[in-house]
Amino acid sequence: MRVVAKFGGTSLGNGDRVNRAADSIAAAVETGHEVAVVASAMGSTTDDLLDSITFEIGEADRAEIVSMGERTSVRMLKAALAARGVEAVFLEPGGDLWPVVTNARGEVDVEETQRRAKALADRLGEVVPVITGFLAQDHAGNVTTLGRGGSDTTAVMLGKYMDADEVVIVTDVEGVMTGDPSVVEGARNVGKITVDELRNLSFRGAEVVAPSALSYKTSDLDVRVVHYQHGDLLGGGTSIEGQFENLIDLRDDPLACLTVAGRAMRNKPGVLARLSTALFEAGINVDAVASGMDSITYYVDSGVAEEAETVLHEEVVADETLSSVTVDHNVAVVRVTGGELPNRPGVVRHIVDPLADAHINIHDVITSATSVALFVHWNDREETLRIIQDEFMQ
Repeated sequence: MRVVAKFGGTSLGNGDRVNRAADSIAAAVETGHEVAVVASAMGSTTDDLLDSITFEIGEADRAEIVSMGERTSVRMLKAALAARGVEAVFLEPGGDLWPVVTNARGEVDVEETQRRAKALADRLGEVVPVITGFLAQDHAGNVTTLGRGGSDTTAVMLGKYMDADEVVIVTDVEGVMTGDPSVVEGARNVGKITVDELRNLSFRGAEVVAPSALSYKTSDLDVRVVHYQHGDLLGGGTSIEGQFENLIDLRDDPLACLTVAGRAMRNKPGVLARLSTALFEAGINVDAVASGMDSITYYVDSGVAEEAETVLHEEVVADETLSSVTVDHNVAVVRVTGGELPNRPGVVRHIVDPLADAHINIHDVITSATSVALFVHWNDREETLRIIQDEFMQ
């Protein structure tokens, strides 16, 4: 099996942890696996270097300085592997085997990086390359960086381009947990999670795998997160499944929009829960929910709108905080989903502006980390779909 193993800063935080990392790599090599390694800067080295820059500095000099953390890590890890009899070589920007190249815009040059990664992959089995994470070089040989979470990006990207079977992210958490173990009791490891689930969590504060890395994951490339104390690259942790699918979808059937208004309802705990529970107990599926300062809106199938209105009206009558419920029929929804959406600045504007130019009134916009849902009048659905397809298929 071909494995790309990425070791985070915490997992290389001191000599003992470097030894533990080297042991796990050597064990995988000894059992016949081809291994490439991506290393982050040890501990808080990068932050310490950045904090030390208290003067005006150009981006080129900044990149050279912060690169020293990763450059040290790969030398330490290569030496530890050599002490175990493993043939290893460290790779850093400027070296003949260096694989990650960026273009004039600072973006990864996919064609050149693929070519170099394939050449590096052809040497696996003969040698274990230990590669600086986070770093890249442009065509002039200058050091560049891949941004926040760049070591994760390096690992998954090289896993894809080197035709690896699996990418293992070695970090200081036991995979993905059901909750923050420092806050909640009984948090446990999640054995499997999809890329969409994890990306939503990552953009909302979960520090497991950098969101930018997940865009490189393919359906046939396994990605797993394990704790550095686990000591085994080939098992345990959390498996990340699937890949991002870019999709523009028009719901086939019309929706009804039910809005419950109330005085200062946002300050009364349990209102949303009670309204949603009432719909659930009536067997009414909710397609989407939006909330405002003094209102909560439910989108349900148009065929159950009358029943949903009756259910919500009963809740309004029973609670003096709530004032009224109204229904708007013939609503269409077009959803744009894709792993690259969070990396597109102004993505909502790129959707909304063309619709405004076409004089299409937007009923509602609901966003998440990986999707944007546009609610418009049913009669405008096909034109909305066409405009959005034109925008995202350019």
